[in-house]
Amino acid sequence: MEELKMKYLERLSELYPTIASASTEIINLQAILHLPKATEHFLTDIHGEYEAFSHVLKNGSGSIRRKIDDVFGNTMSSRDKQSLATLIYYPTEKMDRIRREEPNMEDWYKITLYRLIEVCKRTMSKYTRSKVRKALPKDFAYVIEELITEKADVLDKEYYYNSIISTIIETSRAEEFIVALSEVIQRLTVDHLHIVGDIYDRGPGPHIIMDKLIRHHSVDIQWGNHDVLWMGAAAGQRGCIANVIRICARYGNLDILEDGYGINLLPLATYALETYADDPCTCFALKGSTGYTAREKEMEVKMHKAISIIQFKVEGQIIKKNPGFKLEKRNLLHHIDFENGTIELDGKVYELLDKNFPTIDPRRPYALTEEEEDIMDRLERAFLGCQKLQEHMRFLLNKGGLYKVYNQNLLYHGCVPLNPDGSLKSVRIYGKVYKGKALYEVLESYVRKGFFALDKKEKERGKDMMWYIWLHENSPLFGKDKMATFERYFLAEKETHKEKKNPYYEFLENEEVVDRILAEFGLPGEGTHIVNGHVPVKSKAGESPIKCQGKVLVIDGGFSKAYQKETGIAGYTLIYNSYGLILAAHEPFESTEAAIEKESDIHSDSTIVKRVIARKTVGDTDIGRELKKRIEDLAWLLESYREGIIAEKI
Repeated sequence: MEELKMKYLERLSELYPTIASASTEIINLQAILHLPKATEHFLTDIHGEYEAFSHVLKNGSGSIRRKIDDVFGNTMSSRDKQSLATLIYYPTEKMDRIRREEPNMEDWYKITLYRLIEVCKRTMSKYTRSKVRKALPKDFAYVIEELITEKADVLDKEYYYNSIISTIIETSRAEEFIVALSEVIQRLTVDHLHIVGDIYDRGPGPHIIMDKLIRHHSVDIQWGNHDVLWMGAAAGQRGCIANVIRICARYGNLDILEDGYGINLLPLATYALETYADDPCTCFALKGSTGYTAREKEMEVKMHKAISIIQFKVEGQIIKKNPGFKLEKRNLLHHIDFENGTIELDGKVYELLDKNFPTIDPRRPYALTEEEEDIMDRLERAFLGCQKLQEHMRFLLNKGGLYKVYNQNLLYHGCVPLNPDGSLKSVRIYGKVYKGKALYEVLESYVRKGFFALDKKEKERGKDMMWYIWLHENSPLFGKDKMATFERYFLAEKETHKEKKNPYYEFLENEEVVDRILAEFGLPGEGTHIVNGHVPVKSKAGESPIKCQGKVLVIDGGFSKAYQKETGIAGYTLIYNSYGLILAAHEPFESTEAAIEKESDIHSDSTIVKRVIARKTVGDTDIGRELKKRIEDLAWLLESYREGIIAEKI
């Protein structure tokens, strides 16, 4: 043990070779501990709504507007404040319009630059100079630092700052400088972004969102069931591939696959048009899609039906291959009476809404036809070979996981599976039993195995586990007793559509159960929170996203347009800054064009979930705890230098 300690001290002394360097680092770290805690931003269930996502990211869920209010108070009109906020969100686009309307651009540049510099100063006040420097654009780093730094030794400060700004304008760099300042304000207003699941499905631009996240300065992602579905598809799992294509077809978003990822769907389209030529496919109408010609719509509904039937067959094969999943009840094709067009479920006979099944062999209902096999083989190769999709999934693997504990908050997308009495539910995964945190961790390990395992059997298990996570009742990301896909397409009776939620959702107001979940993940009940999404909060029906006196925050409020009729709003987001937790409820986003032209922000009603008595500092955070440990180690090194145990390296 002593030998290990000495080796560690020797290594540390290579980084800090003298008493002076070790002392200076301790002073620097102590200073950082007393800075205000940086702002965290939480979003969930984005579901491909890239325009609304991009805007909320730019405005920091109202954080930038609050900064402007703090800086200018009553000295600026509300309209001028909104105009400045819009400029910060969309500097290039906004200046294009201002240039056409403003008769004296030089005066506008001066006023705008002064205002942006003041907002910039406030935004940067909670960071070290070192961190600020790293965030500054290379071309303007020195100038920005001069303008935001107080110059005690300059006698005529106003003249000094005016001369810099005048030079920026005279050299025709004002617009570039405004863009640079706006981007710095956006970058530093929110220090860290949490995505609590479901980037994919329903909306038109998940691939655009992924490109933005890859470029983001600091982000973590807790996978949602839709994200894991796409991960499974990227790994070549056929059940996941079929589901991904079916959902894209259902919401009229097949161009995500074709244009966004370059997946060739022509073989599926050709097959669907030939197989269902005279079939109206009325049960497979598109959801919420507009702008399609009659011919395009006809092709998409036929593709929708074709891939759905393939999905039911492929899933039947997965269930047979994995008896341990105990999903035999979800194999429904062999319960169909093809002659009479009915199906028997739980002893009751139902009439099918669609009775045309030309590709199903009643003797072997889960066998793919030769054409279907060829289509799935091509699709599997296409998903595995798509470089952009693989890049996006690697990013999810690198930045993500099934849960995260961060600054006393427990983040996960769905639920912790519970028994009816509120105790942790035991779940068998490939012969071993897990519950709570251990269940999350074993499922995450299998997701990673699906991509990286060298053992073929384990890799195959990992792939199938991604499909399991998507729809199994014991999956913490699904949390319902069944996924009634077949029933919703083919049966009119609503009782067959019902998907019963895990008891977890009944215990969200039970403090004893919530504290038990927090303790399971290593968090004390006091001052900690669960942040999750997955199930939209029905705001218009009076449901609150704040559960258990603020210990649980369910922030899925309908970012996806498909949910907004049900929720009444367009999503919740959460801000955690040095003053506490702020929950923002957003109105629907009109468009980027309207945001620029009309200066229409997303109207947000903010609720303070928790306000701290003393402003939180870096020392109160996870990073602060790491810094304190480094200070302890450096103090130990300092003592070793002074006692002659370690020699300075001068």
